[in-house]
Amino acid sequence: MLKEERHKIIMKEINLHHKVLSVDLSSMLNVSEDTIRRDLKELSEEDRIIKVHGGAISKSFVRPFVADNNIYAHEEKKKIAKKALSLLQNDMTLLFEGGTTILELANQLPSKINLTIFTVSPQVAITLSNFENIKVYTIGGNLSKNANIHTGASVINDISDIKYDICFMGVSAISIEKGITDMDWETVQVNKAMIKASSQTVLLAISEKLNISKKYKVADLDDISHLITELDPEDKRLSPYNKKITII
Repeated sequence: MLKEERHKIIMKEINLHHKVLSVDLSSMLNVSEDTIRRDLKELSEEDRIIKVHGGAISKSFVRPFVADNNIYAHEEKKKIAKKALSLLQNDMTLLFEGGTTILELANQLPSKINLTIFTVSPQVAITLSNFENIKVYTIGGNLSKNANIHTGASVINDISDIKYDICFMGVSAISIEKGITDMDWETVQVNKAMIKASSQTVLLAISEKLNISKKYKVADLDDISHLITELDPEDKRLSPYNKKITII
């Protein structure tokens, strides 16, 4: 496979999942990890990604407030966020994860709605601080540079102390067979705690994340209340999921 082809695939994976691991890319592309490391170094030098230990993360994931930032599938994420607003009512207590789709939801919240929102994402907290009628609480801990959310035992304990009306989560991968999966172990533990502490859990995911799976399991589809994509709920690509989960 030519280097240009590898770079194209790597960029798609980073845009889709916000982060990639060198070992996973090596297996996917059937090349050595040294080759992947050189590819990531070149992409980083071209200012297309941010190289981190063991892999890379997308620029839009860690720099969401830059005006000229090119957020992957931004129009689709806007549609998803708009659909999610239909679930909100005054005086709810919500739990927000992190990621660009959750950030879009935060940006689209009605200015006059009264909410209490807890979040494990410092970026989401900053965005929510612009809303006069929303009480914002950050659940702090170790900042995972791979996921850009707070992780660790203290975060999990703090999450479990509160009962949330709705948890809004992003998703790395979703499939009928494997359910909700991710590549980051510490993120998975936080996500599990979020689901357990919430009356409803709503997944926000662009359709490209359907029918794929990662190494670590977060939850079965039965543990999730709603799935929101940019697709019409009757779209044939969602047919298998309609039997397992409520689609919006």
